Amino acid sequence: MRKLLNTLYITTPEAYLTKDGQNVVVSANKDELFRIPVLNIEGIVTFGYMGASPGLMKLCMDNNVSLVFMSPQGRFIGRVQGVTKGNVLLRKKQYSMSEDEDVSLHLSKLFVAGKIFNSRNILRRFIRDNGMDEKIEYAAKQMDWSRKCVMEADSMDVLRGEEGRAANVYFGVFDHLILHQKADFSFDGRSRRPPKDEVNAMLSFVYTLISNDVAAAVESVGLDPYVGFMHTLRPGRASLALDMMEELRAYLGDRLVLSMINRKQVNKKDFIRQGDEGVLMTDNCRKELITTWQKRKKETIEHPYLKEKIPLGLLPFVQAKLLSRFLRDELDDYPVFLMR
Repeated sequence: MRKLLNTLYITTPEAYLTKDGQNVVVSANKDELFRIPVLNIEGIVTFGYMGASPGLMKLCMDNNVSLVFMSPQGRFIGRVQGVTKGNVLLRKKQYSMSEDEDVSLHLSKLFVAGKIFNSRNILRRFIRDNGMDEKIEYAAKQMDWSRKCVMEADSMDVLRGEEGRAANVYFGVFDHLILHQKADFSFDGRSRRPPKDEVNAMLSFVYTLISNDVAAAVESVGLDPYVGFMHTLRPGRASLALDMMEELRAYLGDRLVLSMINRKQVNKKDFIRQGDEGVLMTDNCRKELITTWQKRKKETIEHPYLKEKIPLGLLPFVQAKLLSRFLRDELDDYPVFLMR
Protein backbone atom coordinates (compact mmCIF):
# COMPACT_ATOMS: atom_id res chain seq x y z
CA MET A 1 0.00 0.00 0.00
CA ARG A 2 1.19 3.49 -0.83
CA LYS A 3 2.56 5.46 2.13
CA LEU A 4 0.59 8.50 3.24
CA LEU A 5 2.86 11.53 3.28
CA ASN A 6 2.08 15.10 4.23
CA THR A 7 0.91 17.90 2.00
CA LEU A 8 2.73 21.15 2.76
CA TYR A 9 0.30 24.09 2.84
CA ILE A 10 1.84 27.58 2.63
CA THR A 11 -0.69 30.14 3.87
CA THR A 12 1.62 33.14 4.28
CA PRO A 13 0.79 35.35 1.24
CA GLU A 14 4.32 36.81 0.95
CA ALA A 15 6.05 33.40 1.16
CA TYR A 16 8.51 32.40 -1.58
CA LEU A 17 9.66 28.81 -2.14
CA THR A 18 13.23 27.82 -2.99
CA LYS A 19 15.40 24.70 -2.78
CA ASP A 20 18.49 23.99 -0.75
CA GLY A 21 19.90 20.63 -1.78
CA GLN A 22 17.01 18.20 -1.30
CA ASN A 23 15.10 20.55 1.00
CA VAL A 24 12.10 22.76 0.34
CA VAL A 25 12.72 26.17 1.90
CA VAL A 26 9.96 28.66 2.67
CA SER A 27 11.04 32.29 3.10
CA ALA A 28 9.30 35.64 3.54
CA ASN A 29 11.01 39.02 3.24
CA LYS A 30 14.33 37.14 2.84
CA ASP A 31 13.91 35.43 6.22
CA GLU A 32 13.72 31.64 6.30
CA LEU A 33 10.49 30.45 7.92
CA PHE A 34 10.56 26.71 7.41
CA ARG A 35 12.33 23.88 5.62
CA ILE A 36 11.53 20.23 5.04
CA PRO A 37 13.14 17.40 3.03
CA VAL A 38 11.28 16.94 -0.24
CA LEU A 39 11.13 13.18 0.38
CA ASN A 40 8.85 13.82 3.38
CA ILE A 41 6.03 15.40 1.38
CA GLU A 42 3.77 14.38 -1.49
CA GLY A 43 2.44 17.80 -2.43
CA ILE A 44 2.75 21.55 -1.89
CA VAL A 45 -0.17 23.98 -2.00
CA THR A 46 0.76 27.64 -1.71
CA PHE A 47 -1.68 30.53 -1.21
CA GLY A 48 -0.09 33.69 -2.56
CA TYR A 49 1.41 35.40 -5.58
CA MET A 50 5.14 35.36 -4.74
CA GLY A 51 5.63 31.93 -6.30
CA ALA A 52 8.55 29.51 -6.35
CA SER A 53 12.00 29.35 -7.90
CA PRO A 54 12.66 27.29 -11.05
CA GLY A 55 15.02 25.15 -8.98
CA LEU A 56 12.27 24.34 -6.50
CA MET A 57 9.88 23.47 -9.33
CA LYS A 58 12.44 21.05 -10.81
CA LEU A 59 13.03 19.51 -7.38
CA CYS A 60 9.29 18.84 -7.09
CA MET A 61 9.08 17.41 -10.61
CA ASP A 62 12.07 15.11 -10.04
CA ASN A 63 10.50 13.75 -6.85
CA ASN A 64 6.90 13.48 -8.11
CA VAL A 65 5.69 16.16 -5.69
CA SER A 66 2.69 18.12 -6.94
CA LEU A 67 2.99 21.91 -6.74
CA VAL A 68 -0.29 23.84 -6.73
CA PHE A 69 -0.63 27.63 -6.77
CA MET A 70 -3.72 29.26 -5.25
CA SER A 71 -4.72 32.85 -4.73
CA PRO A 72 -4.77 34.12 -1.11
CA GLN A 73 -8.58 33.73 -1.28
CA GLY A 74 -8.30 30.06 -2.22
CA ARG A 75 -8.94 30.21 -5.98
CA PHE A 76 -7.03 27.77 -8.14
CA ILE A 77 -4.33 29.40 -10.29
CA GLY A 78 -2.31 26.51 -11.69
CA ARG A 79 -0.55 23.22 -11.10
CA VAL A 80 3.01 22.26 -11.98
CA GLN A 81 3.68 18.67 -12.96
CA GLY A 82 6.71 16.91 -14.35
CA VAL A 83 7.12 14.36 -17.12
CA THR A 84 4.04 12.23 -17.59
CA LYS A 85 4.53 8.86 -15.97
CA GLY A 86 2.62 5.62 -16.06
CA ASN A 87 1.66 3.00 -18.58
CA VAL A 88 1.02 4.58 -21.98
CA LEU A 89 -1.34 1.69 -22.78
CA LEU A 90 -3.50 2.63 -19.79
CA ARG A 91 -3.81 6.21 -21.02
CA LYS A 92 -4.63 5.06 -24.53
CA LYS A 93 -7.40 2.91 -23.04
CA GLN A 94 -8.61 5.87 -20.98
CA TYR A 95 -8.77 8.11 -24.06
CA SER A 96 -10.58 5.46 -26.06
CA MET A 97 -13.16 4.74 -23.35
CA SER A 98 -13.75 8.45 -22.72
CA GLU A 99 -14.99 8.71 -26.32
CA ASP A 100 -17.37 5.76 -25.87
CA GLU A 101 -20.74 7.32 -24.98
CA ASP A 102 -22.02 4.18 -23.27
CA VAL A 103 -18.94 3.82 -21.06
CA SER A 104 -18.92 7.54 -20.23
CA LEU A 105 -22.60 7.48 -19.29
CA HIS A 106 -22.15 4.35 -17.17
CA LEU A 107 -19.22 5.78 -15.20
CA SER A 108 -20.95 9.14 -14.86
CA LYS A 109 -23.99 7.42 -13.37
CA LEU A 110 -21.75 5.72 -10.82
CA PHE A 111 -19.98 8.97 -9.88
CA VAL A 112 -23.28 10.83 -9.42
CA ALA A 113 -25.06 7.96 -7.66
CA GLY A 114 -22.13 7.74 -5.24
CA LYS A 115 -22.34 11.47 -4.61
CA ILE A 116 -26.07 11.27 -3.88
CA PHE A 117 -25.70 8.17 -1.71
CA ASN A 118 -23.00 9.71 0.48
CA SER A 119 -24.86 13.04 0.73
CA ARG A 120 -28.07 11.25 1.67
CA ASN A 121 -26.18 9.32 4.37
CA ILE A 122 -25.15 12.58 6.00
CA LEU A 123 -28.86 13.31 6.41
CA ARG A 124 -29.53 9.81 7.73
CA ARG A 125 -26.68 10.12 10.18
CA PHE A 126 -28.06 13.42 11.45
CA ILE A 127 -31.43 11.77 12.17
CA ARG A 128 -29.74 8.84 13.85
CA ASP A 129 -27.68 11.11 16.12
CA ASN A 130 -30.23 13.87 16.80
CA GLY A 131 -33.67 12.35 16.41
CA MET A 132 -36.36 12.64 13.76
CA ASP A 133 -36.56 15.77 11.63
CA GLU A 134 -39.40 15.61 9.12
CA LYS A 135 -37.79 17.93 6.57
CA ILE A 136 -34.53 16.01 6.61
CA GLU A 137 -36.34 12.67 6.46
CA TYR A 138 -38.34 13.84 3.45
CA ALA A 139 -35.18 15.11 1.75
CA ALA A 140 -33.44 11.78 2.35
CA LYS A 141 -36.34 9.91 0.72
CA GLN A 142 -36.29 12.27 -2.26
CA MET A 143 -32.57 11.62 -2.67
CA ASP A 144 -33.18 7.86 -2.58
CA TRP A 145 -35.53 8.34 -5.50
CA SER A 146 -33.06 10.59 -7.33
CA ARG A 147 -30.34 7.95 -7.00
CA LYS A 148 -32.61 5.37 -8.62
CA CYS A 149 -33.44 7.80 -11.42
CA VAL A 150 -29.74 8.47 -11.95
CA MET A 151 -29.00 4.77 -12.44
CA GLU A 152 -31.85 4.57 -14.97
CA ALA A 153 -30.81 7.69 -16.92
CA ASP A 154 -30.46 7.09 -20.65
CA SER A 155 -28.55 10.28 -21.48
CA MET A 156 -26.15 12.79 -19.98
CA ASP A 157 -28.84 15.47 -20.03
CA VAL A 158 -31.19 13.33 -17.93
CA LEU A 159 -28.33 12.44 -15.61
CA ARG A 160 -27.34 16.06 -15.05
CA GLY A 161 -30.97 16.99 -14.45
CA GLU A 162 -31.31 14.39 -11.70
CA GLU A 163 -27.96 15.41 -10.23
CA GLY A 164 -29.10 19.03 -10.04
CA ARG A 165 -32.42 18.03 -8.51
CA ALA A 166 -30.72 15.95 -5.80
CA ALA A 167 -28.26 18.77 -5.05
CA ASN A 168 -31.11 21.27 -4.61
CA VAL A 169 -32.86 18.91 -2.20
CA TYR A 170 -29.69 18.24 -0.22
CA PHE A 171 -28.55 21.84 0.09
CA GLY A 172 -32.15 22.85 0.74
CA VAL A 173 -31.92 21.22 4.18
CA PHE A 174 -28.18 21.72 4.77
CA ASP A 175 -28.95 24.61 7.10
CA HIS A 176 -30.79 22.17 9.40
CA LEU A 177 -27.53 20.27 9.94
CA ILE A 178 -25.96 23.30 11.62
CA LEU A 179 -26.80 22.92 15.30
CA HIS A 180 -24.67 25.69 16.82
CA GLN A 181 -23.88 29.28 15.84
CA LYS A 182 -26.90 29.27 13.53
CA ALA A 183 -27.23 33.05 13.61
CA ASP A 184 -23.63 33.45 12.40
CA PHE A 185 -23.63 30.56 9.93
CA SER A 186 -26.88 30.84 8.00
CA PHE A 187 -27.05 28.93 4.74
CA ASP A 188 -29.54 29.62 1.97
CA GLY A 189 -28.31 27.39 -0.84
CA ARG A 190 -25.05 26.73 -2.63
CA SER A 191 -23.21 29.73 -4.09
CA ARG A 192 -19.78 29.44 -5.67
CA ARG A 193 -18.27 32.40 -7.48
CA PRO A 194 -18.26 34.21 -5.21
CA PRO A 195 -19.44 32.40 -2.05
CA LYS A 196 -22.16 34.55 -0.51
CA ASP A 197 -21.90 33.33 3.07
CA GLU A 198 -19.50 31.77 5.55
CA VAL A 199 -20.66 28.20 4.98
CA ASN A 200 -20.23 28.45 1.21
CA ALA A 201 -16.77 29.96 1.67
CA MET A 202 -15.71 26.92 3.70
CA LEU A 203 -17.33 24.44 1.31
CA SER A 204 -15.64 25.98 -1.73
CA PHE A 205 -12.27 25.97 -0.01
CA VAL A 206 -12.42 22.36 1.14
CA TYR A 207 -13.70 21.21 -2.26
CA THR A 208 -10.61 22.79 -3.78
CA LEU A 209 -8.41 20.85 -1.36
CA ILE A 210 -10.18 17.62 -2.33
CA SER A 211 -9.86 18.29 -6.06
CA ASN A 212 -6.11 18.89 -5.68
CA ASP A 213 -5.67 15.60 -3.82
CA VAL A 214 -7.74 13.70 -6.38
CA ALA A 215 -5.82 15.21 -9.31
CA ALA A 216 -2.53 14.17 -7.72
CA ALA A 217 -3.88 10.67 -7.02
CA VAL A 218 -5.11 10.21 -10.59
CA GLU A 219 -1.74 11.30 -11.95
CA SER A 220 0.12 8.99 -9.56
CA VAL A 221 -1.59 5.83 -10.88
CA GLY A 222 -0.84 6.73 -14.50
CA LEU A 223 -4.16 8.25 -15.60
CA ASP A 224 -4.58 11.61 -17.32
CA PRO A 225 -6.42 13.93 -14.89
CA TYR A 226 -7.56 16.15 -17.78
CA VAL A 227 -9.55 13.50 -19.67
CA GLY A 228 -12.76 12.59 -17.88
CA PHE A 229 -16.05 10.90 -18.57
CA MET A 230 -18.67 13.28 -17.16
CA HIS A 231 -17.22 16.79 -16.98
CA THR A 232 -16.67 18.28 -20.41
CA LEU A 233 -13.14 18.70 -21.70
CA ARG A 234 -11.69 22.20 -21.44
CA PRO A 235 -8.09 23.41 -21.63
CA GLY A 236 -6.57 23.37 -18.16
CA ARG A 237 -9.57 21.64 -16.59
CA ALA A 238 -8.82 18.43 -14.65
CA SER A 239 -12.03 16.76 -15.81
CA LEU A 240 -11.28 13.26 -14.48
CA ALA A 241 -10.35 14.67 -11.07
CA LEU A 242 -13.66 16.57 -11.01
CA ASP A 243 -15.48 13.36 -11.98
CA MET A 244 -13.92 11.31 -9.22
CA MET A 245 -14.24 13.89 -6.47
CA GLU A 246 -18.05 13.80 -6.78
CA GLU A 247 -18.31 10.63 -4.70
CA LEU A 248 -15.96 12.12 -2.07
CA ARG A 249 -17.44 15.61 -1.63
CA ALA A 250 -19.92 14.83 1.13
CA TYR A 251 -17.82 12.36 3.09
CA LEU A 252 -14.57 14.34 3.01
CA GLY A 253 -15.81 17.91 2.61
CA ASP A 254 -19.32 18.48 3.93
CA ARG A 255 -18.76 16.51 7.13
CA LEU A 256 -15.59 18.48 7.85
CA VAL A 257 -17.31 21.85 7.42
CA LEU A 258 -20.31 20.88 9.55
CA SER A 259 -18.06 19.48 12.26
CA MET A 260 -15.92 22.61 12.46
CA ILE A 261 -18.98 24.87 12.74
CA ASN A 262 -20.83 22.72 15.25
CA ARG A 263 -17.69 22.26 17.38
CA LYS A 264 -17.11 26.04 17.27
CA GLN A 265 -13.64 25.70 15.75
CA VAL A 266 -14.56 28.72 13.62
CA ASN A 267 -16.68 31.77 14.35
CA LYS A 268 -18.06 34.90 12.70
CA LYS A 269 -14.80 36.80 13.21
CA ASP A 270 -12.98 34.32 10.97
CA PHE A 271 -14.64 35.73 7.84
CA ILE A 272 -14.54 38.97 5.88
CA ARG A 273 -17.21 40.36 3.55
CA GLN A 274 -15.70 42.05 0.49
CA GLY A 275 -18.42 43.24 -1.85
CA ASP A 276 -18.26 41.47 -5.19
CA GLU A 277 -15.65 39.08 -3.81
CA GLY A 278 -18.29 37.64 -1.48
CA VAL A 279 -17.25 36.18 1.86
CA LEU A 280 -13.58 35.38 2.39
CA MET A 281 -11.89 33.38 5.12
CA THR A 282 -9.17 35.04 7.17
CA ASP A 283 -5.65 33.60 7.25
CA ASN A 284 -6.30 32.15 10.70
CA CYS A 285 -9.48 30.50 9.48
CA ARG A 286 -7.69 28.89 6.51
CA LYS A 287 -4.94 27.65 8.81
CA GLU A 288 -7.48 26.13 11.21
CA LEU A 289 -9.32 24.42 8.38
CA ILE A 290 -6.11 23.08 6.83
CA THR A 291 -4.88 21.80 10.20
CA THR A 292 -8.16 20.01 10.81
CA TRP A 293 -8.08 18.65 7.24
CA GLN A 294 -4.57 17.27 7.73
CA LYS A 295 -5.52 15.62 11.01
CA ARG A 296 -8.61 14.03 9.47
CA LYS A 297 -6.57 12.56 6.62
CA LYS A 298 -4.65 10.53 9.20
CA GLU A 299 -7.80 8.89 10.56
CA THR A 300 -8.27 5.23 9.66
CA ILE A 301 -11.34 3.78 7.95
CA GLU A 302 -12.21 0.37 6.57
CA HIS A 303 -12.63 0.70 2.84
CA PRO A 304 -16.11 -0.63 1.98
CA TYR A 305 -14.93 -2.48 -1.13
CA LEU A 306 -11.41 -3.61 -0.22
CA LYS A 307 -12.39 -4.45 3.38
CA GLU A 308 -8.98 -3.15 4.42
CA LYS A 309 -8.11 -0.37 6.85
CA ILE A 310 -6.55 2.66 5.19
CA PRO A 311 -5.73 6.24 6.23
CA LEU A 312 -8.49 8.55 5.03
CA GLY A 313 -5.92 10.58 3.12
CA LEU A 314 -5.26 7.61 0.83
CA LEU A 315 -8.90 7.36 -0.24
CA PRO A 316 -8.42 9.37 -3.48
CA PHE A 317 -5.43 7.18 -4.38
CA VAL A 318 -7.35 3.97 -3.70
CA GLN A 319 -10.30 5.07 -5.83
CA ALA A 320 -7.97 6.15 -8.65
CA LYS A 321 -6.27 2.77 -8.48
CA LEU A 322 -9.61 0.96 -8.65
CA LEU A 323 -10.65 3.03 -11.66
CA SER A 324 -7.39 2.19 -13.43
CA ARG A 325 -8.01 -1.51 -12.78
CA PHE A 326 -11.49 -1.20 -14.28
CA LEU A 327 -10.09 0.53 -17.36
CA ARG A 328 -7.56 -2.30 -17.69
CA ASP A 329 -10.43 -4.85 -17.57
CA GLU A 330 -9.12 -6.23 -14.29
CA LEU A 331 -12.45 -5.42 -12.61
CA ASP A 332 -15.93 -6.01 -14.00
CA ASP A 333 -17.04 -2.55 -12.85
CA TYR A 334 -15.79 0.52 -11.04
CA PRO A 335 -16.48 0.17 -7.27
CA VAL A 336 -17.64 3.68 -6.42
CA PHE A 337 -16.97 4.76 -2.82
CA LEU A 338 -20.08 4.30 -0.67
CA MET A 339 -19.64 4.91 3.06
CA ARG A 340 -22.36 4.20 5.54
